[in-house]
Order: sequence, then structure tokens, then C-alpha cells
Amino acid sequence: MDSELSPLWRKTFYSLWIGCFITGMGFSMTMPFVSLFINELGNFSKFQLNFYSGLAFGATFVSQAIVSPLWGSLADQKGRKLMCMRASGVMACTIFVTGLSQSAWMIIGMRFLQGAFSGYINNAAALIAGETPHSKSGWAMSAISTAGIAGNLVGPLLGGVLSGAFGYRVPFFITGFLMFCVFLSTTFLVKERHFKPIKKEKMRPIREVMAEIPNRKLIFVTFLTTLIVMASSMSISPIISLYVRQLMHNHGNIAFVAGIVAATPGLGTLIAASKVGHTMDEIGPEKVLRIGLITAFILFIPMTFTHSPWSLAFWRFLLGLANAALMPAAQTVLTLNVPTEAFGRVFSINQSFQAGGAVFGSLLGSIISGLSSYPMVFAITGLTLLINFILIVLVQPKKPATNKKGY
Repeated sequence: MDSELSPLWRKTFYSLWIGCFITGMGFSMTMPFVSLFINELGNFSKFQLNFYSGLAFGATFVSQAIVSPLWGSLADQKGRKLMCMRASGVMACTIFVTGLSQSAWMIIGMRFLQGAFSGYINNAAALIAGETPHSKSGWAMSAISTAGIAGNLVGPLLGGVLSGAFGYRVPFFITGFLMFCVFLSTTFLVKERHFKPIKKEKMRPIREVMAEIPNRKLIFVTFLTTLIVMASSMSISPIISLYVRQLMHNHGNIAFVAGIVAATPGLGTLIAASKVGHTMDEIGPEKVLRIGLITAFILFIPMTFTHSPWSLAFWRFLLGLANAALMPAAQTVLTLNVPTEAFGRVFSINQSFQAGGAVFGSLLGSIISGLSSYPMVFAITGLTLLINFILIVLVQPKKPATNKKGY
């Protein structure tokens, strides 16, 4: 990249990094405690509470999965910056209003509306993918993912403290305000220099673009990987605070301990992300992805048999180290194998799979825990990662993905 343009690129990168950090923090500052928030709004049985919690988690991702391809097409026509502005602006409103909810169904409805306009982190990743030299793609994708992960690390701790001190509504109000700040910073600080608008009538159908990709099976399995990885995370998220409450026998500062348990994967991922990013640039994202999947599967085994929240936190910390090699690697595979002209649509398709995984995972976790037990959620989640590993091995390209395009 031309050195004289580097300062502009850095300002855009760091503005988006901060935006992704706040987006991740806002999500994790509120969502681990939604089940406890819902519990305060009515008299629910265990199954009802688990089910409503799963719906609250999944509602955003249902609408996100439906709408994302439409936003992706618009992103390729108008730019990814506009999509980041749209996502942050609407999220600021919907998250703030969620804090005013008087029933479980109001929370679910606001989450559904939020999902229809969400997608800040994915569009930020697509924007950076188009602005970054391909020799640095692994590092850039890991760095952007690290932003959301760092936010996910801070969020539960901050949310646990705020919820314990002021109640479960206050984190929603604070998150809404912070997302409005993200909207302003994205509007005035982010520059999308390498984006070339494509008129709707000149836009090639995505099927035609995909047909030109040499290893299409790898792309489709990467989409599936995104779904499974997200499902493995979201199957645990709706029930983590309820599981911690069970492990603590309903005594002590449950919100704070649940916040720590929810945050530990983020800490592990934050520690490992930079090293993983550089490793991807050296040996290729496919190999890193395989290592991450098999390691995550192994770590779910002891989590299935734990009897202490602190033991659970330890194994989830190690899981975070493995997670650093999952979503960033999948995004890097797409960056290196997909034409730049289709980044918006492909990343939006990937977001739809991500949303589908969130819906599938959150409902699966809630239903399994309601009908069986919380440990069974961990066992089944681990098996899905093993299946994903096998699929990746089957479609492994003979040579690592490369892309000769650059600036």
C-alpha cells in the first residue's frame, strides 16, 4: 500500500476497531443477563425461562439471516461505510428501548427489530478486507475480530457490576448511548477509499461470481463453518448465567460470577488473536482453522463434566485460545478466495449463516437444557465442532489459498 496513504488507512482501521469493540462490549454487557432480566418480568417455569431466553437471543439473528443478503447487495452498490452507519444508528435506538421493556415479548420484539438492521462488525470486516493489502489480510481480519472479542471480554464484567449495582436495565441504556457514539465516529472518521460503486444493472449475479471460484466447496464449507462456530458459542450463551446459578446453588453474587464465566473465552481469544493472525499469513487460514476446531472439540469434553463455576471459567478460557483460530480464519478464507467486487454480498451471505448459527445454537441450547441438563448442551456442542472439522478436512485444497490481487 502506498505509504502516503497509510495514515488515512490507519485512522479508518482504528475507528472501525473501536466501533467493533463497543459493539462487542454492548452485546456482551447486556445479553448474558437477559435471562435474569426476563426472570424479573414474570413468573416462569424453568422450561419457559429457558425458552424465552433462547427466543430473546435468537430473535435478532432470525431477522438478520433474512435481511443480510439484501443489505449485502446494497453494500456492493453504495459502500460498506453506509452499512456500518445504518447498523450502529439503529442499534443505538433498539438497545436503549430494550432497557424500557415491561415483558419478555417486548424484549424479543426489540431484539428482532435490532437484527433487521444490524451487522456493524461484518460490514467493518468487509470494508477492511477491501482496504487492506492481501499480504496483511490475516492480521487485519484477526485484529478486527479481536476488537469484538475484546469488547466481549470487558462487557460481561462491566455488565455484571452494573446489573448487580443498578439492575438489569441500566446496561441497555449505557450501550444505546455508546452505539450512538459509534455512529458519529463512523460517519466522520471512516474513509472507504478503494470501494468502487457497482450500479445495480451492472452487478453480476452472485451465482456467476461464485462459479468462477476454483474451490467452491471450500467456500460453502466455510459458510457452514461460520454457522457451526456461531452455534457452538450461542448454544451456551443463553443458559450460562442460569447454569452458573445452578452451580452456585443460588447463593452469592451470581451476576458477577456469571459475568466472569462469560468473559473468560474473550480473554483467551484476545491473548491468542495476534499470534494466530500472523500464523495465518504464514501457513494459511485453512490449517489454522482445522487446528482450532479439533482443539475446541477436545476442550468441550471437560466442560461437560465440571461441577464448579471457576472450573468452567478455566476451561472456557482455554476454549477462547482455540476460538482465536475459528471465525477470523473463516473470514480470511473468504477474503483470499472471493473477488473484491462481491465482498459485500459474500460477507453478508456469511453473516446470514452466522445469524442462522446463532438462532440454531441459542434455541438448541435452551431446548436441550430445558428437557435434559446444562452439561448435555456442552456435549452436543462439542460433537458439532468435530463434525465441522471432518468437513473441513474433506474439502481441504491441495495448496493454501492465495490471492494475487493487491494495491
